[in-house]
Amino acid sequence: MQHDVDVLIIGAGQAGLAAGYYLHRANRDLAPARQVSFALVDARDEPGGAWQDAWDSLRLFSPSDTSSLPGRQLAPEPGVTYRLASVLPEYFRDYEARYELPVTHGIRIRSVFRDGKRWLALGEDGQQWTARILINATGVWDAPVIPQIPGADTFSGELLHTVDYRRASDFTGKRVVVVGGGNSGAQIAADLLETAASLDWTTRRPPRLMPDHIDGADLFRLTSLRVAGKPISPDDVPVGDIIAVESVRRARDKHGLTARELFTHFDDRGVIWPDGSRSDVDTVIMCTGFAPALAHLAPLGLAHPPAVDDIEPSQSREHPGLFFLGYGDWCGPASATIIGAGRAAKGCIASVLDYLAEARR
Repeated sequence: MQHDVDVLIIGAGQAGLAAGYYLHRANRDLAPARQVSFALVDARDEPGGAWQDAWDSLRLFSPSDTSSLPGRQLAPEPGVTYRLASVLPEYFRDYEARYELPVTHGIRIRSVFRDGKRWLALGEDGQQWTARILINATGVWDAPVIPQIPGADTFSGELLHTVDYRRASDFTGKRVVVVGGGNSGAQIAADLLETAASLDWTTRRPPRLMPDHIDGADLFRLTSLRVAGKPISPDDVPVGDIIAVESVRRARDKHGLTARELFTHFDDRGVIWPDGSRSDVDTVIMCTGFAPALAHLAPLGLAHPPAVDDIEPSQSREHPGLFFLGYGDWCGPASATIIGAGRAAKGCIASVLDYLAEARR
């Protein structure tokens, strides 16, 4: 089946939905003949994006009012500052319905080509979309990064990634090593302390926790000041890589959670540490980050990461009519956060409308 629209958005996570919202809002102010036809396609069968795969204990870094998409606040929970991430799929479902966003779920785009002045997106199920503009908002969850550590191919235990982790009880009685000095590594290590038979949290560099009072809302406010060009005192910028959420603080203060230097290699039964000692291990969980999930754009021969405009960082320099949303600072400050995705999408859709107006002349 062939579909033809002005704008195709690939991905209906937070970035894609925010873009859909701003297109929906723009259409309210446009004469019918000037309205923008658009569609969102998403590989997942249900709303919620990658939040559907969040581990059970994961809580948002920010209060509800700064963990919301544009136009629709995430409802606060009485007595709870940071809501469980498990509420987000239903919030996304409600968001799609409230703004009547044209989302089709269960469609994985296999490849994208430039077809003259239009984009051609081919779905794995044989469906096709053509569009004047393509907004790619596929996030990173489908592209986990696992570093190459010697001996990994000989290790007989489980070698997992953040994407595979669901709950601490799955590792009851197991000897676990958690790798990674970011938020996921710290939180998963903290989560496992009371269920694993043994736990080592290991990082390439000593982990740095931010001051206890800092949360995601504080970081977003600082980013907003930078974007606005307002002065920021160095004393106001927190030093650290890890937000000290409640579970991490508790693990640090009650259990003395600290990280040790990354092991040098695997053997068949475990890991070998820099001092030559070894540990038998059942499971190693790599909390080692992600890359942009852009495999379907391979036919375009993009740079890594794709080159974007310095002024409007969602626009591709290499391919006019191609936009990116939700991958981090290279396509908009804080664009990988829920509230930051909204700001990035607002600027992106303004550029999209300008591009369409020019193309229609």
